[in-house]
Amino acid sequence: MTVTEQLSATTLLRFATAGSVDDGKSTLVGRLLHDSKSVLTDQLEAVEHASRNRGQEAPDLALLTDGLRAEREQGITIDVAYRYFATPRRRFILADTPGHVQYTRNMVTGASTAELAVVLVDARNGVVEQTRRHAAVAALLRVPHVVLAVNKMDLVDYAEPVFAKTAEEFTAYAASLGVPEITAIPISALAGDNVVEPSAHMDWYGGPTVLEHLETVPVSHDLTECPARFPVQYVIRPQTAEHPDYRGYAGQIASGVLRVGEQVTVLPSGRTSTIAGIDALGESVDIAWAPQSVTLRLTDDLDISRGDLIAPGADAPAVTQDVEATVCHVADRPLTVGQRVLLKHTTRTVKAIVKDIPSRLTLDDLSQHPAPGQLVANDIGRVVIRTAEPLALDAYAASRRTGSFLLIDPADGTTLAAGMAGASFAAVTGQDADGAALDDAEWDF
Repeated sequence: MTVTEQLSATTLLRFATAGSVDDGKSTLVGRLLHDSKSVLTDQLEAVEHASRNRGQEAPDLALLTDGLRAEREQGITIDVAYRYFATPRRRFILADTPGHVQYTRNMVTGASTAELAVVLVDARNGVVEQTRRHAAVAALLRVPHVVLAVNKMDLVDYAEPVFAKTAEEFTAYAASLGVPEITAIPISALAGDNVVEPSAHMDWYGGPTVLEHLETVPVSHDLTECPARFPVQYVIRPQTAEHPDYRGYAGQIASGVLRVGEQVTVLPSGRTSTIAGIDALGESVDIAWAPQSVTLRLTDDLDISRGDLIAPGADAPAVTQDVEATVCHVADRPLTVGQRVLLKHTTRTVKAIVKDIPSRLTLDDLSQHPAPGQLVANDIGRVVIRTAEPLALDAYAASRRTGSFLLIDPADGTTLAAGMAGASFAAVTGQDADGAALDDAEWDF
């Protein structure tokens, strides 16, 4: 089997790292890449050279991800650094996010597509304010797996009671936010303990290393188990002698499975039709599933354009012009009540107005600050938005793909906020309305 075939056969895990300043996130990522043999020789030589120039004897592995000049000068992470690596068991897309409070929006960006978040804690400091903030962001974004990496265990003499106390406090807090799975691992990123190889200094710990957990954690993002959603990107009408009457609707299936002969509803118009054919890679197929890019042909000539959503007739989302959502404000200019914006949802962009900002969330203690009047950079708050045209919007808890949207400044196209439709957090007790325990199947990715 070739390398390409091996990679194609392995699953993909997207994960993000987060933590307070100087907790060692970038060092952990560098250690993970280095010890898993995912660093090229010239990259390692460049890091060694940069480390020597800074008066360090050993290579500073944090420099593998902290590439901006300001990051290296200050020894902090500012931007989100993406790294791609693979082991024989799994492929990974890693987002190394910054720890400073003023870069909370960067963490939201990095964790928005993550299926797992690694939250680092300095063993000497335990759970701090920023740790709670990152746990809350992970819960808001419906990240199903959270790893607590208690770092710098070498500085507390690898003491089990220190780890146990921090793990207990964090697990209780994250569980109260509705995070369904929390795994605590004691590590030393600088020394390499429990990152890729098991530690010889912590024989009291019998759990997996960080890499072992990343390789074996269930990746529960099977989009085919969810209701089908097909945002139309482009209408294909060649009108040639070979295809005089061809009318196809091209796009990427956001979730679910579509079959020839299935009855569908086109939203927001509500008109119904039947799938007459599915074209994929120049060939006709009987079935297609997420995240394939295909062209649908319907039995009826309907008025369908970019931004419309095709969904099963029996399981179509509700159409609304009034959107209640949680948003993370990412722009430097504030978001105010009465402000006119553009709302981009899947392939549809509509005019909208911010009708109300009922509250701003304080992530430190999860308290609500009522009627703030505006949201500034890094703020997370509830908003009520009225759109000029109807939207077929799912709840973010049901679908991260069709339950999310962007608010855009119509004047210059700047992204103002990232929105998540519906309730802020999952049930605090980790149970649904009927009292049944939540499982990974209810988390759609």
